[in-house]
Amino acid sequence: MTQEILTNCKAATMVKGSTSYGMIDDAAIVLENENLAWVGRRADLPDLYSNATAQDLGGRLVTPALIDCHTHLVFGGDRAREFEMRLEGASYEEVARAGGGIVSTMKATREASEEELLASALPRLDAFIAEGVTTIEIKSGYGLAIDQEIKMLKVARQLERERPIKIVTSWLAAHALPAEYKDREDAFINDVACEGLRQAHTLGLVDAVDGFCEGIAFSVKQMERVFHVAAELGLPIKLHAEQLSNLGGAKMAAERGALSADHVEYIDDAGIAAMAKAGTVATVLPGAFYTIRETQAPPIQAFRDAGVDMALASDGNPGSSPLFSVILSLNMGCTLFRMTPEEALAGVTRNAAKALGLQESCGTIEAGKRADLAVWDINHPAELSYRIGFNSLHKRIFGGQL
Repeated sequence: MTQEILTNCKAATMVKGSTSYGMIDDAAIVLENENLAWVGRRADLPDLYSNATAQDLGGRLVTPALIDCHTHLVFGGDRAREFEMRLEGASYEEVARAGGGIVSTMKATREASEEELLASALPRLDAFIAEGVTTIEIKSGYGLAIDQEIKMLKVARQLERERPIKIVTSWLAAHALPAEYKDREDAFINDVACEGLRQAHTLGLVDAVDGFCEGIAFSVKQMERVFHVAAELGLPIKLHAEQLSNLGGAKMAAERGALSADHVEYIDDAGIAAMAKAGTVATVLPGAFYTIRETQAPPIQAFRDAGVDMALASDGNPGSSPLFSVILSLNMGCTLFRMTPEEALAGVTRNAAKALGLQESCGTIEAGKRADLAVWDINHPAELSYRIGFNSLHKRIFGGQL
């Protein structure tokens, strides 16, 4: 058994219901193999750890390692031209209906080999790791054919073997309609989204099931059919919902016990109440709001009032949110959505873990959880949200290892 004590540090434990940030000013954190064995005031450190190796952190701040609970990290090509189109006045919906958007990335993703997708995804993943991220969710959704969706998830699994990071995969075949299924949405749901889910699950490639419930994508009833298959397979669900309009997707997903409903700018009171009752996390995505120049922000105060936990994520993707920085997402969540710095940090630690169903193993600094930590060259956790484009990470600890 290997034990190590992190001392001379401040610990923002982010434990829910504790004082501000769950802060311990003069902390000791005991690492035992890959887990946390003890956390508390240094003065209260039990004698049984007296012989453990100590590491002096020089007064630095320790937080739970960061978690990005919503990304589309594996994809082919880019959509820089669409960025220009939007600046010239086209809306996100107009770009999509003109053959751009998700379908554009589909073409590039289908043409790319697994090796090419892996090579292009690694630098993006490395950018997250360099910011103290130890857990990241990656969705399929750009193949839009069974073999292509499976190809994407195989690459996501390979990324976990290439780098010291935990990757959670989501099946997102119900993301957009490819040209070969034009005007045949129900057939696509049956043939690709549902049948492909069964095949990908058999291969061990799926941790959760997602979908895009929107006027330019799929209806509530169509997503219910996908979620019925997820339930048969024992897989948790989540949903892109209420990003551009209110179809009631978040309410439906919450009533089915969804881990999260994501975007949720246009959610109504009924949807919020359903999420509160179910414990469904609201994952807010300021990168997409910023990039497509939305004007309606998610109802942060209503989520607060209802007691809905809020996660915060990059939504890193080639089109609507080409953002591959959790640290910048923190600032954007505060400046664009008026989240507090503590809410933002909870959104990329404790609540992000809950949005992935991982709250028992990570997201806070507590005994028994995996030793996933970030050590920062800062004095107060608000500095993580305050600075723009500055990375103050001193070291990242994943499963007790640097």
